[in-house]
Amino acid sequence: MKKLALVALMAAVTVPAVAPTAATAQQYRTYRGEDGRYYRCKKSSGTTGLIAGGAGGALVGNALGGGVLGTVAGGVGGALLGKHLDKKHDAAQNRKNGC
Repeated sequence: MKKLALVALMAAVTVPAVAPTAATAQQYRTYRGEDGRYYRCKKSSGTTGLIAGGAGGALVGNALGGGVLGTVAGGVGGALLGKHLDKKHDAAQNRKNGC
């Protein structure tokens, strides 16, 4: 009997946490593409731009300034610029798509 009560309690706790709610279903905005299909609007965190910009900036900083300081400064500057450009690109796409 204890096992049955424990299973029922676990089901009562986990099912609402796993089942989608109306709030999570409405979380994403969508738009209709030129092909008639629906797509989600993008919300970029800028991670791809951060990594690519940091690597590229570190290479350029090493080539121009040389040494550890030039590499670190180039990496930090490139990472910040890459993140900004990545977010700006997705925002421009969302405006174009009407998001």
